Amino acid sequence: MRLGAFSISLSVKDIAASRAFYEKLGFAKFGGDEDQKWLILKNRETMIGLFEGMFPENMLTFNPGWDQDGQNLDDFDDIRDIQKSLLTAGVQLDSKADDGEGPASIMLTDPDGNPILIDQHR
Repeated sequence: MRLGAFSISLSVKDIAASRAFYEKLGFAKFGGDEDQKWLILKNRETMIGLFEGMFPENMLTFNPGWDQDGQNLDDFDDIRDIQKSLLTAGVQLDSKADDGEGPASIMLTDPDGNPILIDQHR
């Protein structure tokens, strides 16, 4: 199962303060819109998302169809195929992708309560 690009999505209290902090660690803006209260920062292959007021807690995020540079992959596992594999393996999903094609997401929680978002943008 190919889950795509990986990042950690952080639920932050002050996006400007968080951006300034992570820039001191060598991260630079890769995407997003600070005015909309979300940013993607990158340090080499490591990506983090900063989200102010969007999520109740930090979560692991995977993006099928993207590589670590946010570039589209020609060959990738569609979110619906990933969902089917997870359900077949007995993994409980907190939310499921709709039938069809294109963008969709699923949510699940690991045994320690960590939320996982698998979010396909195309």
